[in-house]
Amino acid sequence: MFDDIKGKRALVTGACGVIGRWIAETLHASGATLALTDTKGDELEAFARTLGLGGDSFCKAADLTDEASIKELTAEIGTRWGAVDILVNNAGIYPSGFLLDTSTEEFDRIFSVNLRAPFILSRELATQMVRKGVKGSIINISSGASRKMRRTATVYSTSKTALDRLTKGFGVELAEYGIRVNALEPGFAAGSTVSSLTEAHIQSTVAQIPLGRPSSREDVGNALLYLASDASSYVTGATLTVDGGNSIGSLAVHQDKKSAL
Repeated sequence: MFDDIKGKRALVTGACGVIGRWIAETLHASGATLALTDTKGDELEAFARTLGLGGDSFCKAADLTDEASIKELTAEIGTRWGAVDILVNNAGIYPSGFLLDTSTEEFDRIFSVNLRAPFILSRELATQMVRKGVKGSIINISSGASRKMRRTATVYSTSKTALDRLTKGFGVELAEYGIRVNALEPGFAAGSTVSSLTEAHIQSTVAQIPLGRPSSREDVGNALLYLASDASSYVTGATLTVDGGNSIGSLAVHQDKKSAL
């Protein structure tokens, strides 16, 4: 169904994270040529070897809080490929903290990775697409937190709300060039090395997901391929939520009778 992914050139940021690995593995299995980036150079190289990347694929460590580092990455893409066909702005951080305890520096760091970096990457790589006549796809990895406020995660939630608006803004402005821009909201996936979670928190979260389980590589991968492929050629500025219903409500029942029948 997604045969047109084969041979496409795709950049995935935050490739060493749980969701990033799933996305990279899915695109690789579909025949895409990959550029993978993360702050962890050694781990990135090891992941690339595990995937068996070859040909025109490559990986490059980059600091997404540093515009010069981002531009070095995009310049290399321009030199190697001319332009990407697919950009996946996946990198993100999810620190937990009450607003009264959050420093200005921490606020800026969250927005730098979660919003500023996707802006710069989209601007630079879309410019390359336009100049090369590439009708590409930009996919921003968002979160149901953009619509459902979470205590101790207000700054993260706000950054994702802003990312959704940035998605729609780029969608409007790049439509005339045939470049589509959409957001994907994956479901809960434990195992992040950036924001570690206790087992009790994981079990509590999964218990409240309406479809009763955490996200899987197939859940994220299939949705990603849809947005990256010609199957969604008439879709731009949209948000695809694939989270088992986690962002629409909770299974918590505040009464003695706990089931309908």
